[in-house]
Amino acid sequence: MPKVKKNDTVKVHYTGKLVSGEEFDTSKGREPLEFTVGSGQIIPGFEEAVEGMEVNEKKTITLSPDQAYGPVHDQLISEIDRSELPEDITPQIGQTLVATAQDGRQTRVQVTEVQPETVTLDANHPLAGKDLVFDIELVEIA
Repeated sequence: MPKVKKNDTVKVHYTGKLVSGEEFDTSKGREPLEFTVGSGQIIPGFEEAVEGMEVNEKKTITLSPDQAYGPVHDQLISEIDRSELPEDITPQIGQTLVATAQDGRQTRVQVTEVQPETVTLDANHPLAGKDLVFDIELVEIA
């Protein structure tokens, strides 16, 4: 039976969980995730885990932050004056906002702290700094 190798396009079903067991994403009830191995379309550890799998094979992997969304970068966390937010926004912890940099680039940020005069925003990926567990099933090698 053929095994997945670099440059193969594959389809997988997956469930992503935190080490605590909390599920953060799944393909259940949707089409399987399709990607080309080695293209950098998905996180490195997931891509590496699929290499060598056969159709219908299942496995569970645990990825460190370096294999997934990387560490938390303190320079991506900033405190701003509430007056810098648009008037129609009432910030709440966990809320996702879109920040526009001076060069026009837009970045998703998450509100992590709300004080009377300031708001703390985090531009790290929400899963940065976390170990992740994935249940993977290889559905197809295209």
